[in-house]
This record gives sequence, C-alpha cells and structure tokens, in this order.
Amino acid sequence: MMAMQKLRLGVNIDHVATLRNARGGDHPDPVVAALAALAAGADGITMHLREDRRHIRDDDVSRMLAAIKAPLNLEMAATDEMVTIATAMRPHAVCLVPERREEVTTEGGLDVAGQHNSLAPVVAALAKAGCRVSLFIDPDPAQLRAAAAVGAPVVELHTGSYAHGRPGELERLRSAAALTAELGLECHAGHGLTYANTPPVAALPQIRELNIGHYLIGEAILDGMTAVITRMRAVMDAAQT
Repeated sequence: MMAMQKLRLGVNIDHVATLRNARGGDHPDPVVAALAALAAGADGITMHLREDRRHIRDDDVSRMLAAIKAPLNLEMAATDEMVTIATAMRPHAVCLVPERREEVTTEGGLDVAGQHNSLAPVVAALAKAGCRVSLFIDPDPAQLRAAAAVGAPVVELHTGSYAHGRPGELERLRSAAALTAELGLECHAGHGLTYANTPPVAALPQIRELNIGHYLIGEAILDGMTAVITRMRAVMDAAQT
C-alpha cells in the first residue's frame, strides 16, 4: 500500500505581530518567530495582511520573503489593493479569505459561489504572478465546486465549526475532503485547531496541509516555540500512522 504523504504544517505568526504592536515597537519580531517555527519543524509560514494592518504590516511581508527559504502563504482579502501587493511581492501562496473590519478573527469561509465573477479574475491575476492560489471556504459541496470553477488549485477547509464542537462537523470535513480529490483540488484545513482536536482532521487522507496560528503562538508563550512545534508535529504524524 502506498504510504501517505507527510502532512505539512503551516504556522500563522500573526499574533506575534499583535503582541509587538501592543507596545508599538519592534519586539517581538514575527520574522524571528517564523525562523524559530521553521527550525522546530514547521513546513511553511502563514501571515494575514489585513486592510487595517492590525497585526502584520507590509514591511513584515517583504522582510519575511527575504528571510525564509520555506513557502510563505499570504492570507488576504480579494481587493484591488491586496492583489496589487501580492502580485508585486509574489509570495509562494496566496489564500483568499473573507474579511470584515470589525471581526476579531476570520469568521466563516469565502462565498465563492456567490462571488464567481469577482473572484475569477483575482485568481487568474495571482496565478499569472506565480502564486499558488487557495480559497478559504466552509466544507460545503457548492463552495468546493465553485472553487474549482474559478480556477483555484487549492482550497483550505474552514475547521472553526468543528473546533467549536458542532455536531456532524467532522463528517462534513470528511465528505468535503473526499470531494476535493474528485474535483482535482489540493486540500488544506485550518482554524481553531489544537493538540486535542487536530488528530481526526490530520487523519483525513486527502488533506495535505494544516495551517495553525493562534493556539500555537499562545502555547509558545508558555512552553517555547521549539517545544510547541515539535509537539504539534508529533500529533499530526501520529494521526497518519
């Protein structure tokens, strides 16, 4: 039997910047945190450049691109401003997410089915710039089919409802992950994942990457980045055996 591909871990370092910005200085530096996460076993770095720049700033993105050799996944809204930034900086990957200024964190997935005409040219422009485009969506068949229709090669399944314990969500994720394979999409997942709830998601054979941020940064404050990434890597690997 063919062995499963190693599940990649992308670490979102946004909240290192949140802590830095609380004092308005340069410490702690999200680039230093990213290098520590990669040294401990992370496979890539995720950062969300928001319209209001509440945590990650433009210079954080450019410094990160210069500092790391691993893939950088830039989360952003599908706005003209962000497309201009991404096509100029050309990160390895861009994940398009819904964004409302008043939200604390990303709430729910992108409505790809309802925004086909506006999203298709954004996906095309980012792909032309050499970025791997993913769409952050709920585990809904209509949204998955719409993602394939707009030309995005990757989807990231929103695991927030699962993480909050809503009944039936693991089965929704399982069905959605299976459909991604039928549609020829690469499947990622993330939002609200912890040591405790990651294994069932990590065990889904179609999922190639998990993106985890807030929980890992919170744990790293207590236990240190090396210990935290090493432990999450072990949790993910054990789920695939």
